[in-house]
Amino acid sequence: MASGGCCQRARPLRCMAWDTAGQERFHTITTSYYRGAMGIMLVYDITNAKSFENISKWLRNIDEHANEDVERMLLGNKCDMEDKRVVPKAKGEQIAREHGIRFFETSAKANINIEKAFLTLAEDILRKTPVKEPNSENVDISSGGGVTGWKSKCC
Repeated sequence: MASGGCCQRARPLRCMAWDTAGQERFHTITTSYYRGAMGIMLVYDITNAKSFENISKWLRNIDEHANEDVERMLLGNKCDMEDKRVVPKAKGEQIAREHGIRFFETSAKANINIEKAFLTLAEDILRKTPVKEPNSENVDISSGGGVTGWKSKCC
């Protein structure tokens, strides 16, 4: 690679989404999923005050059951329904700030900030995850082919 160039190695990230809709009957299941999670999105409905009030409980639950370094994100969903809003955006921003987590308002129906939220969470997870250096098994020195098993994207 020429000096001054930029190379990034693509790293696989397996994402699984579990939508429990905040239902209490999933409480025991979700706590077991927290243990292996690298990222958690908490979603409340901006048209439903009760769903927002439950966020503090879910944050405490994450603190108790998830890994200490888990990435967390707060999403206020249904931002396309401004006329039915009962939770001000400032309240979502405040609780996110208090817990040091990212915040987005989204709309699954209108596809607002959905991709951005998922990509941001994935990027934050990858940023915290150390890049493993390829070992000798991944390097082909006989043909000058370089590293195998890694995809490169140069800019």
